Amino acid sequence: MDADLSESLRQTVAEATDSGTPLTIVGSGSKTFYGRPSSGSVLGTAGHAGILRYEPTELVLTVRCGTRLSDIESVLAECGQMLPFEPPHLGENTTLGGTLACGFSGPRRPFAGSARDCMLGCRILNGKGEMLSFGGEVMKNVAGFDISRLMVGAMGTLGVILEASLKVSPKPERELTVCFERSIEEALNTMNLWCSQPWPLSGLAYDGSRIYARLSGSDRAVDAVYRKFGGDVCAESDEFWRDLREQRHEFFRADGNLWRISLAPATPALDLPGTWFYDWGGALRWLKTGAPSENVFRAAEAAGGHASLFRGRSGDGRVFQPLPNGLKALHASLKRAFDPMGLFNPARLYEDL
Repeated sequence: MDADLSESLRQTVAEATDSGTPLTIVGSGSKTFYGRPSSGSVLGTAGHAGILRYEPTELVLTVRCGTRLSDIESVLAECGQMLPFEPPHLGENTTLGGTLACGFSGPRRPFAGSARDCMLGCRILNGKGEMLSFGGEVMKNVAGFDISRLMVGAMGTLGVILEASLKVSPKPERELTVCFERSIEEALNTMNLWCSQPWPLSGLAYDGSRIYARLSGSDRAVDAVYRKFGGDVCAESDEFWRDLREQRHEFFRADGNLWRISLAPATPALDLPGTWFYDWGGALRWLKTGAPSENVFRAAEAAGGHASLFRGRSGDGRVFQPLPNGLKALHASLKRAFDPMGLFNPARLYEDL
């Protein structure tokens, strides 16, 4: 049911500010596995729901944070449109607010943009109980520091996203997935080459033996590229990309800690033990391993990337790549500006943030 709980949420934050009570922001709870444990009174946002404005001709959507992704996608589908960053749900009632706070994007991300790229503006509740608005509802709306996009991936540590304006995109006329047998070295080289071409790719993954390339666009464009590509047509392509996005693919069922490693797509395979799955043309690498977190962080940093423990537990309690001193100081400064008392999701990102 649609409801505006802005004032109720503001009052709760104001009371927490007066008493110094930490708050744990919770929508549907589908992302509680991600990040470090956070203690505090629950600030529930799932009831703050509803689509406020939707202009199909302008490709812009404004919704409250507690709106379910499934409801948003149903409304967009009626107009032949979609969220271009193909967000994973990872839960039945997952909300837009949690998706944006975690910064999650699906297989389409390198070709259509990330969740952060799609954020046009937002209204937030800061740690002082103030409602602030940033950005707008048009593509070019920011001069200076883009606060609205700063909220994407902040894990709720800077404030509560009350509303968000997002750009949407038309659904492609046709999609076709083709597969190719390749070694890891061949796969990385091939995917890197394809990503440099003006081809209508919308997904590019490697499962350890096969490349999966999803083509999206008009019938003519898809057919033209398929004639260049060749390969075997994947009969269950929709199921493959959905299972990859929602982590229902058999790779994610294996035991062990699941690491999410972001690297330049042409980076050679890392020397870490375990089982790998490559998405985003090689830029996103999933690793199932029992290796110590220090080894994973060190390997990712040496390769110019960063790692996070997506699921599982590390022996030292660290989940996200340790920050260099300069970047850590910037994070702390932003935290003090938006949440001076440290009320929101304490320690969810890092122990001292």
